[in-house]
Amino acid sequence: MTTANPEDTATASAVGRIRGALQRTPWLRAVREALDRPLTSYYLLLGASALLLTIGLIMVLSASSVYSLKVYGDSYAVVKKQVMWVVIGLPFAWVATWMSTRWIRRFTWAAYLVSLGLLLLVAFMGVSVAGNQNWLAFGPLRIQPSEIAKLSLILWAANVYANKERRLGSLHELLVPVVPGMLLATGLVILGRDLGTALVFFAIMLGLLWVAGAPAKLFGLAFTVVTVAAFGLASIDKERVSRLTSFFDPFKDFQGAGWQAGHGLYALSSGGFFGEGIGASTEKWGNLPEAHTDFIFAVLGEELGLVGTLLVIGLFLTIAYAALRVARKTTDPFVRYVTFGIVVWLIGQMIINVGMVLALLPVIGIPLPVVSYGGSALLPTLAALGLVIGFARREPEAARALAARRKARSAGLSATR
Repeated sequence: MTTANPEDTATASAVGRIRGALQRTPWLRAVREALDRPLTSYYLLLGASALLLTIGLIMVLSASSVYSLKVYGDSYAVVKKQVMWVVIGLPFAWVATWMSTRWIRRFTWAAYLVSLGLLLLVAFMGVSVAGNQNWLAFGPLRIQPSEIAKLSLILWAANVYANKERRLGSLHELLVPVVPGMLLATGLVILGRDLGTALVFFAIMLGLLWVAGAPAKLFGLAFTVVTVAAFGLASIDKERVSRLTSFFDPFKDFQGAGWQAGHGLYALSSGGFFGEGIGASTEKWGNLPEAHTDFIFAVLGEELGLVGTLLVIGLFLTIAYAALRVARKTTDPFVRYVTFGIVVWLIGQMIINVGMVLALLPVIGIPLPVVSYGGSALLPTLAALGLVIGFARREPEAARALAARRKARSAGLSATR
């Protein structure tokens, strides 16, 4: 007869006490019950996206007011354009929530090829902005095809992997054609000297490879290659060399390469815990370049403080949590790959942007998704969020819950007539 180990007994007893305490705590029980509801992912995605969009509009208004007055003679010129893009983008997002996966998959190859064509045009006919040749100009309208390509690449790769779901145990099936296809797109972006977007493309590719089941040694090799390549490409450009050498200590060359990163840190530090108040930023008065685009997080920290920055980061993490719940529950491989790819794109880009502002990463010109100014970035992002929200709403349990609510609402309206 064996005797129980006293340490195991004590551990089991402690775990039991903790579980009992958690069950007896009303607010923890309420949180757990709320998270277990069928529509939780849908409402978290919808609510967090709406809040981020609202905060973005407020911060674009504040961060761009001085720039707009100086350049356009109207303090509201930039935010008016952003509102226009939101008005255009919301119908796109709404349509995306209702699009069936079968219909989307029909056009993934076309979307990929169109994106490649646009990136090719940018490489040879693009307009240079802030040292990066990543824009196409059509009269007064300028678009950034690399932003459109992010969503197109995710949809294309997800469709390929969904078609190969049963053959992904083979390394050849895992890599071809997704890796060559995404590397081709990344190479075209590098031709336009947009190293930041190239890194985002690479992160998306690695994320999709991971969820598809690629071996761990492949990631080690890929990380080594991309690190060497990134530093190699950066070293042949004087501007990028200065960015790489200054981000460790922006104040070492504060009047030169460290100017933007240094003023970003000044903005964050002056915000304190609760900020100076909306509209009260001093750094946006000409000291902080790209205050309403790449460095809008610095203005947000100055005006809303640590509380505001943590709120924005928390909203991004809420989107990631809810989207990953959708990816984990779905039985459709296409939905799983698309959802995970979108999470890697948005969260990866958020981390890079926040890292730039905190001087933890070099300044490589990456906007904060949903929050920063720019229609080329906002429209694909809203469409991507719309897709994930649609996936969440079409989960079997969520669909039944929504149908039951509509039925109950209809019955209630009939009873009042």
